[in-house]
Amino acid sequence: MTNYDKYPETRVAGHDDDAWEGAEAVAAKLAELAKLSDHTLVVECYPGVGNEILELVREAVEPDTVIVSDDVFYDGDELTERMRPHLTDDRVRGVMYYGRLEDFIDPAALEAAKEQLTGHGRTLVYGVGAGLVAEGDTLVYCDLARWEIELRYRAGLPNFRAHNEDEDALRKIKRGYFVEWRVADKRKIEVFDRVDLFLDSNVQGKPKLATGAAVRDGLAQVARGPFRLVPYFDPGVWGGQWMKEVCGLDPTADNYAWSFDGVPEENSLYLRIGDVRIEVPAQDLVLWRPVELLGMPVYCRFGAVFPIRFDFLDTMGGQNLSLQVHPLTEYIRSHFGMTYTQDESYYILDAGEGGGVYLGLKDGVDRDAFEHDLRWAQEGGPSFPAEKYVNLFPAKKHDHFLIPAGTLHCSAANAMVLEISATPYNFTFKMWDWDRLGLDGLPRPIHIDDGLVNIQWSRTTDWVRENLVNATRVVHDGDGYLEEHTGLHELEFIETRRFTSRGVTEHDATDGVNMLNLVDGSSAVIESPTGAFEPFVVHYAETFVLPAAAGRYTIRPEREGERIMFVKAYVRQR
Repeated sequence: MTNYDKYPETRVAGHDDDAWEGAEAVAAKLAELAKLSDHTLVVECYPGVGNEILELVREAVEPDTVIVSDDVFYDGDELTERMRPHLTDDRVRGVMYYGRLEDFIDPAALEAAKEQLTGHGRTLVYGVGAGLVAEGDTLVYCDLARWEIELRYRAGLPNFRAHNEDEDALRKIKRGYFVEWRVADKRKIEVFDRVDLFLDSNVQGKPKLATGAAVRDGLAQVARGPFRLVPYFDPGVWGGQWMKEVCGLDPTADNYAWSFDGVPEENSLYLRIGDVRIEVPAQDLVLWRPVELLGMPVYCRFGAVFPIRFDFLDTMGGQNLSLQVHPLTEYIRSHFGMTYTQDESYYILDAGEGGGVYLGLKDGVDRDAFEHDLRWAQEGGPSFPAEKYVNLFPAKKHDHFLIPAGTLHCSAANAMVLEISATPYNFTFKMWDWDRLGLDGLPRPIHIDDGLVNIQWSRTTDWVRENLVNATRVVHDGDGYLEEHTGLHELEFIETRRFTSRGVTEHDATDGVNMLNLVDGSSAVIESPTGAFEPFVVHYAETFVLPAAAGRYTIRPEREGERIMFVKAYVRQR
């Protein structure tokens, strides 16, 4: 019987009557605006919001004039041309765009839209960037979670003003990640404090509405105490069976390959406002309250970016991950416009027979032979003989394998990995994928050329064994608990500590956000010694976050005397 909570939520205090659920209730609330004779309603949307929201609002307020702000942008072909240097020809990798939403607006079309604002009667301005057409009397923001957008891309949703319904979903996601979501997030935070009503459109046909004050107060509450993100799970060609049981997933599914349960850029937050559960992208919290969440030292170093990621990779009863390497910092900066790279580690939650981790090169590898065999295999020749070139270290529960950028690696089958890493996007240079296609029937993206120039050839067997495999040292042993440094490597900016205890351990997030996972034991309680937040319960395998604003906190077993073990990650300050 699992107690893993797939729907964690925060109850927002003081706003029990400030949310409405369902098309009828949302329409009734919006219809109150129709009683005003001269009123401009601005409904600004995140890219990907469906047309059913426009129809809902139009029917509710019965406007005399409707202005669709999407029409002030260049058409799809022109947008593609303007974005092209950032999209590249690759299926998954682009170059980060640091501009603004206004960069894609046709000035003449914007002026023409503004000329339709008469100031008389009821006017509805609706769409992406609607507030750039008119400030309006009432501002509604219609939000959409990142994961929901990705699912809609798979189902045929095109990119903003594009006509790419049938395009590869990975290319759509790439366009979203590197350009559309960048500018949309900047625009959202510009208006965030002015929003009167937030409209949650994540479940098609079941809209929800909440006051701006309720959502902002909810996020401010989240930023002061422990919280969990809403996890999501997805199958994959290499997926396993472990998460089905532990996380309470559909037992009839073929597999679940991975889960994001600690990635604010991708995950959501649930806010319980009265009887209504509102879904808010966790990125809103990162962008709106970065100092409270991250702490000033981390904010000054990274900006409004959450730099740590926890996710699951499940190959129990599955297959090997792709053999891969992550780019060095200078390479990811010069080629993709990213400010830091994906250093990471594999913490083993469980392992079965033959489970292990491919990590680093064997001694005496001939580079030319290595490259020849990779390219030959990719071109249809014999399978790449990975065991000839790459170390395979057996894995057992609670092993920790460190993977600084430039280290060739992958999880083998029959391992359950808690991946602890930095948070740049999909910059995994796959070198070999074991002669298989993805679930979409297409070859998975392979980047041999990039991989070869990023592999650190000196990371061979002895160095890897000494530096990257269970490089654990005791920090404290006494007072009823054991604290161990388990990583990461000195080349990486994340510190990980493992605590084993049957009693209370003391912690402090003041200098920088802490991300944790309960890796052993049934449940634990997080408490504030000053009463700054309510006691918070977490269960086995759940990831949770302690914002810097939470300050000092304690962790103890929920069941008195039970042995618990948890891993804590944070940004090193020195």
